[in-house]
Amino acid sequence: MFSWLGNDDRRKKDPEVFQTVSEGLKKLYKTKLLPLEEHYKFHEFHSPALEDADFDNKPMILLVGQYSTGKTSFIRYLLEQDFPGMRIGPEPTTDSFIAVMHGDVEGLIPGNALVVDPKKPFRKLNAFGNAFLNRFVCAQLPNRVLESISVIDTPGILSGEKQRISRDYDYAITMEWFAERVDRIILLFDAHKLDISDEFSEVIKALKNHEDKIRVVLNKADQIETQQLMRVYGALMWSLGKIVNTPEVIRVYIGSFWSHPLLIPDNRKLFEAEEQDLFKDIQSLPRNAALRKLNDLIKRARLAKVHAYIISSLKKEMPAVFGKENKKKELINSLGEIYGRIEREHQISPGDFPNLKKMQDQLQAHDLTKFQPLKAKLLDTVDDMLANDIAQLMVLVRQEETQKPNQVVKGGAFDGTLNGPFGHGYGEGAGEGIDEVEWVVIRDKPMYDEIFYTLSPVNGKVTGANAKREMVKSKLPNTVLGKIWKLSDIDKDGMLDDEEFALANHLIKVKLEGHELPSELPPHLVPPSKRKIAE
Repeated sequence: MFSWLGNDDRRKKDPEVFQTVSEGLKKLYKTKLLPLEEHYKFHEFHSPALEDADFDNKPMILLVGQYSTGKTSFIRYLLEQDFPGMRIGPEPTTDSFIAVMHGDVEGLIPGNALVVDPKKPFRKLNAFGNAFLNRFVCAQLPNRVLESISVIDTPGILSGEKQRISRDYDYAITMEWFAERVDRIILLFDAHKLDISDEFSEVIKALKNHEDKIRVVLNKADQIETQQLMRVYGALMWSLGKIVNTPEVIRVYIGSFWSHPLLIPDNRKLFEAEEQDLFKDIQSLPRNAALRKLNDLIKRARLAKVHAYIISSLKKEMPAVFGKENKKKELINSLGEIYGRIEREHQISPGDFPNLKKMQDQLQAHDLTKFQPLKAKLLDTVDDMLANDIAQLMVLVRQEETQKPNQVVKGGAFDGTLNGPFGHGYGEGAGEGIDEVEWVVIRDKPMYDEIFYTLSPVNGKVTGANAKREMVKSKLPNTVLGKIWKLSDIDKDGMLDDEEFALANHLIKVKLEGHELPSELPPHLVPPSKRKIAE
């Protein structure tokens, strides 16, 4: 009789259907999360409301560091060209936040004009006032790298109370605003000066809850000897461990990110490997951008829910008429106990709560009687979003990744070592002999032949069992030796002739020297007599 009630109820719980991840994120935010944020004054306590540009913009990288750590030079190195407003020097030179973005015409857009552009994700920076906006510009230029990512250059962090007071805006809060919206935060350190100033420490602490976005670059590492570099790296890790309270070790990339000759070239190979790792991380940003925005929306929703519980709890405790001020002081002082009660009642993780001291300071400026009581419908809507709609968007994220597998950053320094002899590892390890006419294994084949003929070959081939007895002497794990066997047994007959055996020993040598094995045998390593089979 009342079966239609069940159908209607089921329809309400069905997740919405979206065409793209960006469209889905915008709609979910506006219809399900934004009403909760507005009802409980979330924007006054935590973060301004998100706009369409926040979901549509390209991945952004935020560069943070003390003055003269090479932030501007790092951008110049990536782009392989100067950008408007760029100044490089040993003294504090960059005194503004510079958003380096793609544009058809090269030029600068001042901050006040930038924050009224609906296509740029900076409109909410208007709240920081003229003191900040006078120090904020957008440098636009046509560059292939900037077709995929944008980079935010920041003023060098200073040390000492005098310099910190001289800023007309709150530097740490500004950095926190950017940290919430960017895809990657790169902290740059100069290998010559690892002291972390009070302001730098304050900024790193403001990046709390964004540790997954942080990468560290130890720059100018070519200017110190190897032994000293080891000490500097250890000192940096120790200093960071005191500030960044995470059980995981932050990834530190070591190198010299500018286009000048290396002063001390001893660690050239290390710098090349580190640079390639960092480039791969940056190049993956466009592919992972949708997932990052989805992740940030989930984090925001969890914080908004907790905020709603806190605000409604304070409202519930406030008297209707008398003793409002005394009760307000009492509630603010006992906010930690309120956190604990909410945590137990609603099974919320302690990590989802906002900073206690900061929340207490913010509450001082608010009239607690004007807060809203708990509205279950708003919270249920957000819960439904997290339980159903987000799962559907996750599927869509994977579909979009599959449709655009080659979505990586291109151009500038990213193309410099992509192909040709200056690619990382070219001519080394399994790549040794790649340009030579003669088969590279032939050099050591006489030595391998001596071993081969001690293994009782039959019809010019040794059995798998006999080859195994010799190969395990390398002490490499069976998984590695199994891969070497697959690469070496080219005709797949379960035995090795003298050339295949020599190849297997060559690959063992490659692995023992610390190089990676190829997933498929490169053409230059195929034995001459087997090249027709390989084709």
